[in-house]
Amino acid sequence: MDYCKVPCSVLFLYLYLFISFCFSYQCLADEVEANQTAQLLIDASEGSGHPIPQTLFGIFFEEINHAGAGGLWAELVSNRGFEAGGSNTPSNIDPWSIIGDESSLIVSTDRSSCFERNKVALKMEVLCNSEGANICSSVGVGIYNPGFWGMNIEQGKSYKVVFYVRSTGAINISISFTSSNGLQTLASTNIIASASDVSNWTKMEVLLEAKATNHNSRLQLTTTEKGVVWFDQVSAMPLDTYKGYGFRNELVEMLADIKPRFIRFPGGCFVEGEWLRNAFRWKESVGPWEERPGHFGDVWMYWTDDGLGYFEFLQLAEDLGALPIWVFNNGISHNDQVDTSSILPFVQEALDSIEFARGDSSSTWGAVRAAMGHPEPFDLRYVAIGNEDCGKKNYRGNYLKFYDAIRRAYPDIKMISNCDGSSHQLDHPADFYDFHVYTSANNLFSMSHQFDRTSRNSPKAFVSEYAVTGKDAGTGSLLAALAEAGFLIGLEKNSDVVEMASYAPLFVNSNDRRWNPDAIVFNSSHLYGTPSYWVQRFFTESSGATLLNATLQTNSSTSLVASAITWQNSDDDQTYIRIKVVNFGSNPMNLKVSVSGLDPTSVKLSGSTKTILTSTNLMDENSFKEPKKVAPIQTLLENADKEMTILLLPHSFTSFDLLKESVNLRITEDDSSSISSI
Repeated sequence: MDYCKVPCSVLFLYLYLFISFCFSYQCLADEVEANQTAQLLIDASEGSGHPIPQTLFGIFFEEINHAGAGGLWAELVSNRGFEAGGSNTPSNIDPWSIIGDESSLIVSTDRSSCFERNKVALKMEVLCNSEGANICSSVGVGIYNPGFWGMNIEQGKSYKVVFYVRSTGAINISISFTSSNGLQTLASTNIIASASDVSNWTKMEVLLEAKATNHNSRLQLTTTEKGVVWFDQVSAMPLDTYKGYGFRNELVEMLADIKPRFIRFPGGCFVEGEWLRNAFRWKESVGPWEERPGHFGDVWMYWTDDGLGYFEFLQLAEDLGALPIWVFNNGISHNDQVDTSSILPFVQEALDSIEFARGDSSSTWGAVRAAMGHPEPFDLRYVAIGNEDCGKKNYRGNYLKFYDAIRRAYPDIKMISNCDGSSHQLDHPADFYDFHVYTSANNLFSMSHQFDRTSRNSPKAFVSEYAVTGKDAGTGSLLAALAEAGFLIGLEKNSDVVEMASYAPLFVNSNDRRWNPDAIVFNSSHLYGTPSYWVQRFFTESSGATLLNATLQTNSSTSLVASAITWQNSDDDQTYIRIKVVNFGSNPMNLKVSVSGLDPTSVKLSGSTKTILTSTNLMDENSFKEPKKVAPIQTLLENADKEMTILLLPHSFTSFDLLKESVNLRITEDDSSSISSI
């Protein structure tokens, strides 16, 4: 974890919370009534715990809410290939718009592109000129693209603009980033070419450095020269992307802070489609970006150019140090299905996708991957056969065709069934089964015991989608986060039968909320994590840790859930016991913690910490204005010991890291009073 000092206002907030709780309930820690006391007994002796899977907590990415197009993928241009309006011409060029009027230019589309899989191009007939009777305006005429609700152009940063052009004559094209009304120029350059240079489709590339910042910018292509010009595949990307692979830095950094052990992609319903004709097809999303046709996602109702394709997802997983979990279509959408007797072409698509990820660079699809710049195979170990299709007529038959073919070709690949096996045995072979839950806060909190009675002799669970939804959630409330924290503690305690878990959805562009709530909210220039995001930060060290036997004893309260792990900090090689407790109730609780199996002086005061997630109101949310209104606050744990009593605030999630080994830390007076944020 990274620690930083937070403003004094945060300290005053927590002092206010504590004082108000004391007055409201007339309780300091030693005055809490007997029925508000609980005891947590932890056995930390060697060999007493069991290992948590290395893959327990990860992330799930779906192309929903413009999470990728206009979000994680840093492409600034929306509808860069003019294909979003359909393959028939003339067509809609939205969100492209025209600069000028009918007396100065005519803009249309035709099917003259040099790219076979996306034939639509934009044709611009310029009627005005730099001289003569019909003179163009001083700013020129042309087209502009506002991106995804405004382009974030920042002073001092560089942007690569690429486009394809051809013309009947010489060209002088101005490429500019401007304010949304075109009055402020942030960066600009000109491309001048003779008629012979652009008589055929020609790729142009320029680098623009912004001289000012504007979070709501647009890209303009303008001219003052009469003639006919065609444009296609217009792209604008910041040079500064995550590890240089095209991902928006700050969004990926928030993912990296969760320390995900896997990434499930690209859906979700996005994989299925309302109709199979609009389902995600991986082969259409690989190769040079200019040649990708893009597609209309008819579940979430928007166009994607598929710059964020199968290859990019595999690259993202590698960049994050996470294992990819590839979810592919099994011949079933929301409204149509392929009969099992006709499913073999879909099976071959799946086999080809695995070869693309894992095949030698001399193989058919491995060679395509190598040509994209990744000669070494990706570490693909898991595939999911469909998404939420278990109850559909052809699922079982189709599934078995996929399962048998993949098992023969890739016997080590682990396969995930859509059918829930938590309460009964599956009637088909699988390595894991998928479990999804979206429900109220009370229901999800009570599901902390969901897997307590699950058979230990069956395929393990992959809880690939969970969240509190509905009125309890708002657009990301503390109440939802606390219920999810309790549920995750339950998964952690049942990690002998739960292999993996991930929240959903991961991202939302605030301009296109198709689903509430979401873990990370962003627009073109700003972002914040919801309380549900911050809950996931409490579990960053759980994967691969050791789960300790922890017994919670209460008089009658069902509002507490707790767990304990040991984990090693890779930064300093120190070993910690992390205790996590959710108080889902409205009363403060005195928690008496007793850790057995340790040497008398093994718990150190210096370096032991307490982290709390709470707020003044259960429905409090974060926002662009207050991005950390509900966020964890960390302090030194002053009474760290094997035996200690701690006051748990109402409606709170608290973790304690007890340092087991001595460290060379000297606690000063300033250190002991500092407060930090995760």
